[in-house]
Amino acid sequence: MSYQVLARKWRPHDFDSMVGQDAVVAALKHALDENRLHHAYLFTGTRGVGKTTLSRILAKCLNCTGEDGKGGVTSHPCGKCEACRAIDEGRFVDYIEIDAASNRSVEEMTALLERAMYAPTQGRYKVYMIDEVHMLTTHAFNAMLKTLEEPPEYVKFILATTDPQKVPMTVLSRCLQFNLRNMSPQAVADHMENILKQEGIEAERSALLLLGKCARGSMRDGLSLLDQAIAYAAGPVTLKSVREMLGVIGDEALVDLMMHVASGNTQAALAEAEKLGSEGLSYTEAVRAMAGLMHRVALVQRVPELLDDEDTTSAGIRALAKAMTPEEVQLDYQIALQARNDMPLAPDEYAGFTMAILRMMAFRPAGTRLGLKVPEKKETATTPAATAAAAAAPVQPAEPKPQVAPEIAEPPAVHEPDIVEPNISDMPPPWEDDGGEHGAG
Repeated sequence: MSYQVLARKWRPHDFDSMVGQDAVVAALKHALDENRLHHAYLFTGTRGVGKTTLSRILAKCLNCTGEDGKGGVTSHPCGKCEACRAIDEGRFVDYIEIDAASNRSVEEMTALLERAMYAPTQGRYKVYMIDEVHMLTTHAFNAMLKTLEEPPEYVKFILATTDPQKVPMTVLSRCLQFNLRNMSPQAVADHMENILKQEGIEAERSALLLLGKCARGSMRDGLSLLDQAIAYAAGPVTLKSVREMLGVIGDEALVDLMMHVASGNTQAALAEAEKLGSEGLSYTEAVRAMAGLMHRVALVQRVPELLDDEDTTSAGIRALAKAMTPEEVQLDYQIALQARNDMPLAPDEYAGFTMAILRMMAFRPAGTRLGLKVPEKKETATTPAATAAAAAAPVQPAEPKPQVAPEIAEPPAVHEPDIVEPNISDMPPPWEDDGGEHGAG
């Protein structure tokens, strides 16, 4: 028998084995148990989170007949009846999966809708699963609106998309929408661990966590990376082999590098950068990891409880959080983000990476460029008892300041106008005036 990849071999076959989609699973199970079945469902989410898997499980729930052949719609498909086995094997004629990327025209949609008018051949319901529905043309969307709103009672539509923003509102309003969330690294690692136990393969927990982080929320991507890691390791899957396979920088080396930056040791920091290059690691990936490390350090500085105990570098991150001020962490984070944008413009990756390191050192706040922290102001610790005692203590009146008598301002000097005295020699004597008056009389 040919080898089957882990993502297909361990695809869930019922709701109970689904991972990371508890809210969606609970809603679908309740709807099936109460027989409140919608005619159109829309599953949204990134790649590899379970949209197609949920579609197949829902189709089995709608068409399962039970082991005795007398069962009805259920939230727990038996997996043994003809309908369940046919859906798992991809040969059930009443479950049709369509790729909208390659069947996007209005002619193909019209042909599909014409076939939907016929009753199911084998099962209880005819289920159409249209994957990547956002790739349909506008005319194809318009052609399916009437059937999507009022389909025959035996037809169910399941639409799936990674980009719901491109789906017309007229289609969204006719569907029951479920958003499938991204998987956490811990959930991906836990699922990998369960699979490897059944496969009989040993693996380090730290290696699985690294694979879970690189999966970026996609379980299928994580299992594909696990397939690659098993082939690369040729034995137990170790953290060292996974790092070599992915070409990512180790957290320990990154912490050492940032400690050199924080202490202002330029020579040691550049030596660490050259060491990373000699190991064949990507400097672009190193810059991304540097920004991620600064993010974790900033979180630890504010909320120390957020640091994962399973993290192998928890001690180094705590030491780095104490060695750097919050301002330095924020500055280095911004420099790392800017370095990612500048990397394509740099002469080469090494130059772009080392310039980011030198920029972090050059822009250090005054007093920390040589690894000397600026002394922090000591704040007086206050306790409730001390506050109460200070409030109860009598207030001492302040000594009055001696009053100084105000100086009396001198009145402003008055400038009298100059009086011009008349010249007596020019004036006639009084007897002349009198004589003149008498003579005239």
